[in-house]
Amino acid sequence: MRPSSFPSFSFRELASGRRKGPAASLLRAGLRLAEVPYTWAVRRRNLRYDRGQAAIHRVPVPVISVGNLTLGGTGKTPLVRWIARWLLDRGICVAIVSRGYGARRGSENDEALELRADLPQVGHLQNPDRAAAAREAIERFGCQAIVLDDAFQHRRLARDLDLVLLDASQPFGFGHVFPRGTLREPVDGLRRADVVLLSRADLIDAALRDSLRGQVLRYAPDAVWCEVVHAPLSLVSRQGLEEPLASLAGQRIAAFAGIGNPAGFRHTLESCGCRPLAFWEFPDHHAYTPANLSSLATQAGELGAAALVCTRKDLVKIDAERLGDVPLRALKIGLEFLYGQELLEQRLAAILSPSPSGRGSG
Repeated sequence: MRPSSFPSFSFRELASGRRKGPAASLLRAGLRLAEVPYTWAVRRRNLRYDRGQAAIHRVPVPVISVGNLTLGGTGKTPLVRWIARWLLDRGICVAIVSRGYGARRGSENDEALELRADLPQVGHLQNPDRAAAAREAIERFGCQAIVLDDAFQHRRLARDLDLVLLDASQPFGFGHVFPRGTLREPVDGLRRADVVLLSRADLIDAALRDSLRGQVLRYAPDAVWCEVVHAPLSLVSRQGLEEPLASLAGQRIAAFAGIGNPAGFRHTLESCGCRPLAFWEFPDHHAYTPANLSSLATQAGELGAAALVCTRKDLVKIDAERLGDVPLRALKIGLEFLYGQELLEQRLAAILSPSPSGRGSG
């Protein structure tokens, strides 16, 4: 199979308007019609919570939510990891709770596997009923704080701090709610955010970052503003062995990713001097088949690649050190703050102070 014969997943090209022609215009018009009832349903649901018509359940420990305004790919996992480590460094027992999207029955999804590899001492529960999972985490692990992964739109569980990530490459979902764009809800939902973090902030200049900050603060004037980048740290093998990034210097590599925003991963690769001979995209949470892996091995071999590089989210689902004769490595990513780290830490410290009198089960 040639690289060009991998499936093309071009919803973002369609939503952004980059795909031209009468057929694309007609499809966008149809998606715009479908956007109307979806947006109405989202607004109605939020209004029920805002008015107290839908139950919100509270647990007796601080809850920190990390989420998106748009569909996938903003870099939540590095932020979840950063927060969990921040809490651990202060002697606080923390657990992670997530829905488990993309997981096969009875197993964990790729994000959980990645976090478990990095944070083996942190309990992680996956359950669509995150209120029940939070209560179970407290009972099972004795945790003193909970981090909710991908939970900005999940409002059944009360949270003490709501963090929202916006990707600098497309912060507002092409100006439309799904399915016409990639917004999960209208932009004014940001009013619920306590902290807004601009991820991959190095993709745009300071003037544009300031402009985005101004737009966000119109909706959430009291929110803390942070700017972060996804900094490549090292290469890691399936067995967990790490190699310096310098080992890629001058090497011919090929790369692939099955994440929400593969362009962001490609940018991170290029930021450390790696320009792949080929780059293959798969859907988010893709379950790699033997045929997929065989095709990747064949194509990388034909290109003369010295290594195949993927994300850690991909690597945890592939039980191999090599694909064919080509070594398989993942890029280990860390979160670095350009702005706002101290302000975020102040907010985190504030919710860890003695519990307010109203805390308790709801």
